[in-house]
Amino acid sequence: MTDSRKQKLIDLGPHALADALLNLAVHSDEADDLIEQLIATPKENVQRFKKKLSGLKHSNRFIDWQGASGFARELEMLLQDLKSGVDDPLTGIELVAAFYEADNTIFEMCDDSSGNIGDIFRYNAKELFVDYASRCKDKERIAEIVLKVNQKDSYGIRDTLIDCAGVCLPEDIIRTMITTLQKWADKEKDEYGKRHHLMLIESLARQIKDAKLFEKTRIASWGKLSTAALIDIARVYLESTDVETAHSWLKKIPEGETFQAYERDKLLEEIYHKQGDSEKLTKLLYQKYRSHHSTDTLQALLDVIGHDKRDDTINDEVEQILKTDRLRESDAKFLIAVGKIDDAEEYLLGRADQLDGNYYGSLLSLAEAMESENRHLVTSLIYRSLLVSILERGYTKAYPHGIRYLKKLDKLAASVANWKQFNHHEAFKEKIIQAHGRKRSFWSKYEVKK
Repeated sequence: MTDSRKQKLIDLGPHALADALLNLAVHSDEADDLIEQLIATPKENVQRFKKKLSGLKHSNRFIDWQGASGFARELEMLLQDLKSGVDDPLTGIELVAAFYEADNTIFEMCDDSSGNIGDIFRYNAKELFVDYASRCKDKERIAEIVLKVNQKDSYGIRDTLIDCAGVCLPEDIIRTMITTLQKWADKEKDEYGKRHHLMLIESLARQIKDAKLFEKTRIASWGKLSTAALIDIARVYLESTDVETAHSWLKKIPEGETFQAYERDKLLEEIYHKQGDSEKLTKLLYQKYRSHHSTDTLQALLDVIGHDKRDDTINDEVEQILKTDRLRESDAKFLIAVGKIDDAEEYLLGRADQLDGNYYGSLLSLAEAMESENRHLVTSLIYRSLLVSILERGYTKAYPHGIRYLKKLDKLAASVANWKQFNHHEAFKEKIIQAHGRKRSFWSKYEVKK
């Protein structure tokens, strides 16, 4: 479709397209700016970039969060002017650096609750910088510019240029940058400022895979190491192919610690793989599988113990799931995913009193899955919980969903032959009418739509 439309536009010819663009520019500042960019010479586009950036610094306007996406497009066009106007890598680097140094002005003049403006720095500006830096032969000058920009970083955005140093700078230049940053840190009296320089060293150390330097810097920065720090150090050692040292750092984490357990176990899994320790790997994967039943944790386990053990592995765990009293939607989803529909139905019916309609995201998918298997009783109970949640909260914006659920219940009722210990549909309906009959905005729409 896209290629077809493009060809049709080409067939219109340049005059028709030029007229269309000019007509559009009358009503759209963005279109007008695009036209100016297209017809400008490279030198003119550089001047446009400098003029716009200067204009931002002298602007008194404030952009609220609703206008942030439009402002982000404006900044994107500003960088596009630079890309269209500058081919010399070093000049491009200097001008992108000037954009980063305008961060104070840019963030002060807008509400970036959405993160749209920050993303322009993290992605668009960074990609342009890397493009220029990769083509620039004066690597020492690039390092000087990056360090100059990062002497201060009030908005935590300038370190984006530090984080991509490894892509465009050789290791010897990066080590010189580290030496400079260390000198700055040693002279810094302010604790926050010192830690800022040390964090930049950490980033560079990780990029050149100098795990010992990363470890030394993290200790100098924080002193007593938290669980998160231990995991970070272990990760860098693992990235540096020092598997044993990585493992030794993870062993420092206190027994029973649950903070960042997922990250720790992910590293351990990789370490056991590299060590060829199938016994510990199997034990870890069993733990992950049992703590969170999913097709992913099952697959990871079977990849190690053998797929011929699939049925036994599933059946053993199904037995354990059915013994538990507490409802976990993830367990119900797992039973459905591995084809244990009868067990999933038994599991949900036995814990129907725990169905909480506030968790509509997970429950709705369960209802749809059970309905597709013609398990109409349990499907009805799930839809009941979703409906009751909406009515109890009096959440009028969700009433259209509630009406849809009630109509679904009306239809399902005809297919339920045995309600077991649960209220028949009419009894349930009477009960919610008694409790929520005064919610006329709901019932009037239900009656009309019925």
